[in-house]
Amino acid sequence: MQARIAALFAALIFSSQALAEQVQVAVAANFTAPLQTIAAEFEKDTGHSVVASFGATGQLYAQIQHGAPFEVLLSADASTPAKLDSEGLGVSGSRFTYAIGSLVLWSATPGYLDGSDAALKANQYRHLAIADPKTAPYGLAATQVLDKLGLTEAVQGKLVTGQSIAKALHFIATGNAELGFVALSQVYQDGQLSSGSAWIVPAELHSPIKQDALILKQGERNPAAAAFMDYMKGEKAAAIIKSYGYQL
Repeated sequence: MQARIAALFAALIFSSQALAEQVQVAVAANFTAPLQTIAAEFEKDTGHSVVASFGATGQLYAQIQHGAPFEVLLSADASTPAKLDSEGLGVSGSRFTYAIGSLVLWSATPGYLDGSDAALKANQYRHLAIADPKTAPYGLAATQVLDKLGLTEAVQGKLVTGQSIAKALHFIATGNAELGFVALSQVYQDGQLSSGSAWIVPAELHSPIKQDALILKQGERNPAAAAFMDYMKGEKAAAIIKSYGYQL
């Protein structure tokens, strides 16, 4: 009897493992920390696992076009998933907005920023970091802010441009730039800054950073891809996303 129960138990374990799948997710760099938290909860709750690749949205788009084996895209904008959809590289009807991002001017030095744009306008810094506006939506938003504030020409010689928003953050965190524009989610969690000082940029100073998700053609038949997208729409993922300063 005990042998039969043990055999049944082993069969159940084997069956659950057989049903568990991996999903390859291309993730905009600004969403690195939230995705890592969500992925851990997703695996715990579903048995499926996430294999994530992080980068600037424009870089991820180029990789998808060249056949990278991604099955889901979590973009930093709405236009890239829409473009992939129109090009036949996405699963029709799967696209949705999973977060609306916030831009922040951040310095690793406590007190350098006083919650306003005063230090930015004073222009007493040597370097100002941004992400590449050609590939990173947060970098594009940063250039829009500089335009709105009339600072584009004044800071032109001081810009340090990273390939992605993660690289822009690295420039600031290591002191290679005194301040810079990054995603709020990179320096904020549970209602407070993780370090340094900041000015949260008013939303009216740049175009909305609407971040869309899309199941890619390579993930069309992967149940883990569909399960992951469903999970991203659920209450647990929503709570995690909000805790990093995003709006839904």
